[in-house]
Amino acid sequence: MRPDYLWRVAARDLLSTLRDRRTLASTILIPLLLIPLFTLGLPLLLGKFIGGQAQERQRVGVVGTLPAPLRAALTRDEKAPDGTVIRAGVQLVPVSDPRAAVASGEVEAALRAPLPLPTRAGDGTGTLEVYAKLGNLRTQTGAFAKVQTTVEAYNRELAVQRLSGLGLGAQTLTPVTLSPIDASPEQERRSGQLAFLIPLLMLNFILTGAMATALDATAGEKERGTLESLLVSPVRRSEVVAGKLLATTVTALTTALFSVAGFLLAGALSQALLRQSNANPELTQAFGGQLTLTLAGALALLGTVVSAALLISAVLIALSIYARSYKEAQTYVTPLSLAIVFPAVLLQFSDFLTLGSGLYALPLFGSMMAILDVVRGNLTAGHALSAIGANLLGALLLGLLALRSFHREEVIFRN
Repeated sequence: MRPDYLWRVAARDLLSTLRDRRTLASTILIPLLLIPLFTLGLPLLLGKFIGGQAQERQRVGVVGTLPAPLRAALTRDEKAPDGTVIRAGVQLVPVSDPRAAVASGEVEAALRAPLPLPTRAGDGTGTLEVYAKLGNLRTQTGAFAKVQTTVEAYNRELAVQRLSGLGLGAQTLTPVTLSPIDASPEQERRSGQLAFLIPLLMLNFILTGAMATALDATAGEKERGTLESLLVSPVRRSEVVAGKLLATTVTALTTALFSVAGFLLAGALSQALLRQSNANPELTQAFGGQLTLTLAGALALLGTVVSAALLISAVLIALSIYARSYKEAQTYVTPLSLAIVFPAVLLQFSDFLTLGSGLYALPLFGSMMAILDVVRGNLTAGHALSAIGANLLGALLLGLLALRSFHREEVIFRN
């Protein structure tokens, strides 16, 4: 192939893409903004929301009578030495029907004791029914969590009082204590529970950026009638395919580069935002609010997304050249987003899967696992090379398929 002609074809398609401002926005601005939003903004928001439930005073309904010490414990505020409320107590209100009161939103939870509750350990047991919308995150982190921890503390207090009468201390209840120590690498701890979103977002952005050029350079040109003029020019079919593939890959890589930039921006801003916000830092980190990248990780991430962009571009060129029109090409390539979403969502259960080295050799899916490993800081060179090599091989085969279609007149003139 002659590089001069190849670049001319690529520049021709890139110029057509650059004329569309909406494409520029989806290629540059959206990845640069949404990556920090999901990797940093969402964890900060969740951390602030869930942590804020501790300072909020929820309404809890009561049917019947509760022991005075338990009522006092439920309504008591926990304060820091400077007087700041760390955990606000609940507001107990009488209700007649606990289930209806919770369902109507009158209270966030309701308590009902079918039989009188014991006020001293050893005087029998009792059951305290808790009515709440257990599938509601606000309730789970607010009223229900406060009731649960308070009742546990009440039980322990009664047991300690009984033990003290026998000359025993509180340590009698816990002869063995657990001391959890997180042995995972620092980067994996910082990645949090939302790390699986990173491969999903990056590959979707790559697909979005590549679609703009690929569909216009193939089905769009067929629909406008400009593809014939290109094919009768002194340009070889292989140069046409390579040029269009190059233009599509450049657009996809632009999106990928801004996705990586957004990822690095989120890591750079995380510490400053965490210091300025009132969010619970441990909770925020659990969701992934302190993501960072090493130089080696950034290079591995860049190599992976480059190969993935080339593969996705080859898929789009091979599919869209067969379409009669731009609209039909959109129909062909729309399922590709599902091919990215489903495997990426499964990555949230990667801890339960046995991820063998062979899975990294699967085109595209290996890239998702490699990106997730980069985020968690445990990617090996062998896995990275397997993912990149599988993508390059798939791009080569699909490129040859696209070249074969460009040599077939029944495909080129299919309208």
